[in-house]
Amino acid sequence: MSGHFITFEGGEGAGKSTQISRLKTWLEAQGKTVIVTREPGGSPGAEKIRALLLSGEARDLGPRGEAMLFAAARADHVDTTIKPALDRGDWVLCDRYADSTRVYQGEAGVDTGYLKLLETAAVAGIYPDLTVLIDVPAEIGLGRVAVRSKSDQSGGPDRFEGEALKVHQRRRKLFLDLAREESHRFAVIDGARELDEVQDSVRKAVLKSFPEDLKPADQKQSQPEAAN
Repeated sequence: MSGHFITFEGGEGAGKSTQISRLKTWLEAQGKTVIVTREPGGSPGAEKIRALLLSGEARDLGPRGEAMLFAAARADHVDTTIKPALDRGDWVLCDRYADSTRVYQGEAGVDTGYLKLLETAAVAGIYPDLTVLIDVPAEIGLGRVAVRSKSDQSGGPDRFEGEALKVHQRRRKLFLDLAREESHRFAVIDGARELDEVQDSVRKAVLKSFPEDLKPADQKQSQPEAAN
């Protein structure tokens, strides 16, 4: 059996985690086995690298060094979590994947060819069937991050969230450029709308990508539950 691999991308505060959780609930209501994971992280080894990267302790390595750490985390994540789940026939929903490295480390000036080499080695041929890009203006996303940081007492933005507005704006443009270049696998969703509206757009994108696995009738039946 071969499962389905859906990645979620977007800038800080785009709402990826919320929409992944809602999609998971909807898919499970249809009898699907769903694995939710994230990057950097998603496996024991990768989670250790995540802590290093998001704390800022790896900043001294420079963008190329950080790119290597992301690749190392991704390789462990693919081998330990993603590939076994897909081999079982599960649906895998991943919060960020290789596209984030292309954008974040690419914006930081790392050579595209270098990033491609790292990506090829790390993903071992495992690419998304669908990538959902939740797009929000950087100002809105950072505002959400600020509110979240206060509410969960996390100690403030992480290493990447805390960078300058112009950096986040450039990243947004790079995500949108990538979505245009690889439109065959991207669905761009306006994430500035109400949560239920975003949820509906995500479901439509998933239904369009996997019409033989998911039926519109199922969407209607599960709508009241998912909107709660």
